[in-house]
Order: sequence, then structure tokens, then C-alpha cells
Amino acid sequence: MDRMGLPSHYAHYSRRAFLGIAAAVTAVGAAACSAAARTAGRPGSPGKARTVRAKAGGPVSENDLPGDPHWNIRHLGAPDAIVGYAGQASVLPGEPVTLFVSTTARSFRVSAFRMGWYQGDQARLLWRSPAVRGHRQRQPDLIKPANTVEARWEPSLTVPTHGWPEGSYLLRLDAEHGAQRFVPVTVRSASTAGKTVIKNGVETWQAYNTWGGYDLYNGPGGVGDYSNRSLAVSLDRPYDANGAYMFLYHERKTIELAERAGLPLAYVTSIDIDGDPHLLDGARALFTPGHDEYWTPPERAHVTAARDAGMNIAFMGANTLFRRTRMASTRLGERRLIICYKTSYLQDPMYGKDNALVTSDWREPPHPDPESSLTGTLYESNPVSAGFVVASPGSWVFAGTGVRKGTTFTGLVGIEYDRVNPVYPVERPMEVLSHSPLTCRGVHSYSDSAYYTHRGGAGVFNAGTMRWVAASNGLRRFGLTKHAAQFTRQVTTNLLRGLADGPAAAKHPAHDNLASMHEWPGDPIAGQHNLWPPVVL
Repeated sequence: MDRMGLPSHYAHYSRRAFLGIAAAVTAVGAAACSAAARTAGRPGSPGKARTVRAKAGGPVSENDLPGDPHWNIRHLGAPDAIVGYAGQASVLPGEPVTLFVSTTARSFRVSAFRMGWYQGDQARLLWRSPAVRGHRQRQPDLIKPANTVEARWEPSLTVPTHGWPEGSYLLRLDAEHGAQRFVPVTVRSASTAGKTVIKNGVETWQAYNTWGGYDLYNGPGGVGDYSNRSLAVSLDRPYDANGAYMFLYHERKTIELAERAGLPLAYVTSIDIDGDPHLLDGARALFTPGHDEYWTPPERAHVTAARDAGMNIAFMGANTLFRRTRMASTRLGERRLIICYKTSYLQDPMYGKDNALVTSDWREPPHPDPESSLTGTLYESNPVSAGFVVASPGSWVFAGTGVRKGTTFTGLVGIEYDRVNPVYPVERPMEVLSHSPLTCRGVHSYSDSAYYTHRGGAGVFNAGTMRWVAASNGLRRFGLTKHAAQFTRQVTTNLLRGLADGPAAAKHPAHDNLASMHEWPGDPIAGQHNLWPPVVL
């Protein structure tokens, strides 16, 4: 067993297979990138035709550059037609990304898109590889006893990132026969001081990744195969579906709005925050994804310390900080194995040795520490679909939306929800912004969005619904309308601008109204959360 309580076969990966690949692909890739830059704007070229004009008295900003409206996937093909994963979840600008690709095609290409605003195109093409020889890689390994799936593949190419701005990137794999998949990568910020931080929730992406037949919820029997689930999941495998579903559904729209607002931004992953206690030093604000469920103790400690020092936070979903995890190494490097025993925490090797590292839910034994002390709200249950009912229309968060008390947005609460629960630790002053009646699993309750201010100066917002980011992206299911999209976009923009100014408590104090909400001080609905299937929305 290693120091994290994992079997010793998780040794570091030998780099012998990389010899010769990096130099060759980097050289031709750089040439391809230059060619793409020269042809940007020509009909049929990677860039969309558009005249780029410098702003008066200043240089052209990143999001004034030509975007590429054709960045998205048009054809998935068969599940094994083309898939891949990155050997690094994040890199600093200039550091290479190693790609591992398996395909049934004779060749494939890689296109690197930085996600943003780009005058509505949403992405910019920064690099394109030459044709790379394709082949099927070996079947993934299933590592017992944790049922960890790892694709122990040979590297296919390296992607250079010289000159790439910090940001969230999608590497699109295009097979010769037309199939496509994404591989997400973050070009991370070395410093976040003076910036609004965008967090990519890599741990939660991986927790729900069923590629290879296992995730942290179910085994190969599908929904209900909880007893055969993974207890540790590896980043050394592709993501399922289109390769970036969680990012696109729960994160991309917040990034678009942040970049459109023209704010100084920094980009990091959950894994980066876990590994660096000083990464958030001096940050103005942190925006977390619409689904950000899985946190390590170091990540929580580092975010809490930054809040206590005045960093504002916006939790853009629900069910945030619900699962306690820890990291270990894989063949490819540190922090690429995410361990979470959940209800089987008595089997966790850390149990009885260091209970603060045991991977139960945060509020559960053997070391309970409910998430509400940081998030302000507490995850309650699922599945639900209900209206979002405004309770505090005068809040600065709702400026420009035209809402009144009782204004309701159908379907905006779902599929999971939080509420303010005073039986657990709650920061004061606490302002409940929405108070939405609902019925879940036969129990009547409420979903709350909330905002509190901390004695250290920080302002903290929690949307309280997992559907917030999707609604702002224009989702038209569950009764959601364009009005919900307009509302959530305006509120998100208010948050981005208001929290970017630094500690928000003085300028935007929370007006405590918890007593008037008549919150019932009960435990969360007993919910079989471990058994519910991830619903494709």
C-alpha cells in the first residue's frame, strides 16, 4: 500500500514510449498552426471571416479575435470510432499536452479550441495537427479491488501550447472516416492574484465518467449496479459520451459570460487547487461549476482560507462539496486517481488511521464536516423539477432583471437542489434569495439560493439548483423559457462584475432574512443519493 492507502501497483509511468514522438509532432504541428493562422478568415479555412479592429487606444483583446463557429462536434460515430485522453488535466502555457488516442480510422487530426466569447462564436482555433497515424489501442485494464478502469495506451502525439492564452480548451479529435470526440484540457494560471478564477471540476467529471463500464456510481450492470461500482477512478482513460459533456453542460456558459464581460480571469482545475495552498492567494473571486460535487480536504481548506482572506465565491449549481475524496498517483503522474468509498467508507484504508481523509460524504462519519459552513446551503435531494421563486427581489444580485417577490421561473430548480438548513453550520448574515416550494420523493420541502457575507469581507453566492448554468445556455426542457435564460444570464453577469471588485461584504452586504423564511430545521430528505442514475439532460 502507498501512503494514500492504495495498492503499490500504482507506480509512476515509464516515459520510454514518448521518445521521438514529441519532437516530430511538435515541429509539423507548429507549421500547421502557422498555416491556420495565415489562412484564418478565408472561405473554408479554420477561422471565420471577420475583420479584427483594435479598440481605440489599445490592443485587440482575446475575445475580439476571430472565432470559429464550427468548433462543436457534428458526428460522434461508433463508441470506439475515436476516443482519447490527455496525460495532463492542466498545463502551464508552453507546457506540452500528451494525447493518447484510439481509433478505427487510418488517421486523425487534432484541433485545439479555446472556449470563450469571440463575438458569439464561443471558441477560437489555436492549433491544428497534421494527419496522425491511427490505430486501435489495447483494451483497458480493470484494477482490483477498487474496480478502477485504466487505458494503458501508448502516446499518440504531443500538443504544443506555446503562445496559448490561459483558459479552458477542447481538443477535438477528427478521424479520417468522420467520427469526432473532445478531450478537455485546462491551460492553467500560475497566479490568480487580482483575478476572477474559473474552476474546471475535473474530479466531478471523472466521478460520473462511465467509459470502460465503471464510475463511482455503478458497475457494468448499469443503473442499480452500485455494489460493483468503482471505489477509485482514473484520469488515465477517455471521457464517455462526446468527451466533454460535463464541461459543456455545467461550465461553458459561465466561461462565455465571464469572457464577454472583459474581466481579468484565471483558470484552474479542482486538482490544481488541491495541490497548491497558495494558488488562490490574492484572487478576487472564485466561480465553481454547475456540478462540483467531489472535493478533497486540501481543496476545501485552500478555498476556505481564501474566503477567510476576502476572496468572494459563486457556487453556480447545487450538490457542491458533497463528497470527500482524496488523490493518489497513476502510471502517468500525481493526482490522477480519485478515491471515494462513499457508503463503503468502513473499507477505506484510511479508516481508523486518519479519519479526516476517509472518503465518506462530508457531513457523515467518521469525521463529519457539513458543506454548509462554506457553501451556505446544504444539498438535500433529487430528482426534482420545480419553479424558482424569488424571495428577495431587492438584492443586488437581481439588479436589472425586473423581478418581484414571488416571480417564478418554471423548471429552473432541478435535478438536484440545496436549501438553507439551520440545523447545520450556517454563516450569518444569510440572505435567502429564492425560496422555492417543491416535492421530492414524496416529501414537501424548499430549494433555496442564498448569499452570505463573511467577517473576512467575502461575499458568497450559491445558486441552489443544478440547472442554473444549463438554463443560461438556453436549455428549453423542463418548462424553461427564454425568460429563464435572460434572468440567469443577467444574474450571472451581476455576480461576475460585482464579485470581481474584491471583498464584497462592504459594497454588497447580505441582508439577513433567515428568520422570516421559516426554514424547518430538519435533516435532509433521506435520499438514496448513491443509487440515483446520472440523468442525461
